[in-house]
Amino acid sequence: MFSKSGHHPDYFLMALIASLALFGLVMLSSASSELGKIKFNDSYYYLKHQAINGLFIGIVGFFLASRINYQAYKRFALPLLILSLVLLTLVFTSLGVKTGGATRWLKVGPVSFQPAEILKLTFVIYLAAWLSNPKNNREKNFWSGFIPFLIIIGIIAGLLLMQPATSMVAILIGTALVVYFLGQAKVKFLLAVFGLAILGIGLIIYLTPYRLERVKTFFTPTGDSLGSNYHINEAQIAIGSGGITGVGYGNSRTKTSFLPAPIDDSIFAVTAEELGFIGSGSLMAVFAALTIRLFWLAKNLRDKFGQLILVGFGSVIGIQSIINIGAISGVFPLTGVPLPFISYGGTALAVFLTMGGVALNISKYTRK
Repeated sequence: MFSKSGHHPDYFLMALIASLALFGLVMLSSASSELGKIKFNDSYYYLKHQAINGLFIGIVGFFLASRINYQAYKRFALPLLILSLVLLTLVFTSLGVKTGGATRWLKVGPVSFQPAEILKLTFVIYLAAWLSNPKNNREKNFWSGFIPFLIIIGIIAGLLLMQPATSMVAILIGTALVVYFLGQAKVKFLLAVFGLAILGIGLIIYLTPYRLERVKTFFTPTGDSLGSNYHINEAQIAIGSGGITGVGYGNSRTKTSFLPAPIDDSIFAVTAEELGFIGSGSLMAVFAALTIRLFWLAKNLRDKFGQLILVGFGSVIGIQSIINIGAISGVFPLTGVPLPFISYGGTALAVFLTMGGVALNISKYTRK
């Protein structure tokens, strides 16, 4: 089970992951200091919580995943996906925790986590195993490939929309389309999935008042500045206030009194305000470099299973980063998507670090 490859892992990939995780803790320390002081009389409350429940678990996951031969996941791909779906279903039972109008957390004893975050990892591994099976031609066959693909996507989307977590649906469908496309599926299958996804999400937005309000807010940015437009207006003020070099680390004036969710969805706005265009631009460059590196490693790998895992991980990180940064900058409608590695959330950080460990193990088998 453990890797015996004589090749070295990709150290550049390792450096990119480490830099994002470290930068995330640095920015969280600043973004959460006053909030922690106000709520818990502890400026480092959120930082300590992230370090214990996210970073520590993530480092363990990273180390183990980097040592286990990635081919072992083929045998467990389906059970892992089923387990993730079971956990996702359990959030609607007495074990689920409702916060902010959404039921996304599962609490078992003293442990609480978000099953949807785990699904990002297991869904990609399952898709890679499913599409790389040489005994089937799932990329081309309508009944054994396309229909099961639609059913899986439909089940996952239905469970996530019930939480609700619309943006997570968009991330996973986008990732699935990229993996499916690079798995050499027929173009008409891809167009059909894309069309159904757009139609479905559009219908859900239309029928759900709060989602529809977010879209209306996007198209009327000068509307209710103290109501539906408040969040995005304050985020853009924070970003604009940073200028080229920023107001200085820890000196954000909006993170406590004005900007909603400064440690979650809006942490990029805090980054841009404190570190300016140079700091926020550098962060975007690291995200781009990580995504490109994962795709580059996939290109230099002979094994299709490993290729699709790397492509899937790169797609999840790339799509989620684009959605978060684009939404908080006013390019897309506002969403509840956190910024990978940076936003507060122990489950998300642990999952992304574990992804990094799997990718690092795969990198040992690329053509040098």
